[in-house]
Amino acid sequence: MMGDFGNGMGSLGWLGMGVFWLVLVGLIVWLVLQLLPGSRGGGTTRDTGESTLEILDRRMARGEIDTQTWQAQRAALTGATREGR
Repeated sequence: MMGDFGNGMGSLGWLGMGVFWLVLVGLIVWLVLQLLPGSRGGGTTRDTGESTLEILDRRMARGEIDTQTWQAQRAALTGATREGR
């Protein structure tokens, strides 16, 4: 009667069940962290600490935009920042 402990599930079965629950709990924690606003991994926007003018200047330096576009966008941004104050 005492030899029937575990209802026939051996040590490998217990180990498999433990791994299953660890993986399941880990996935739930990961999912919750991804869905929370302001979490490190979730979201598509990130705050780099750069101003819009710094980003615009960097794009100009890399050659992503030409001089005319840079001047127009810089004028629009500096005008917008002056009006916002």
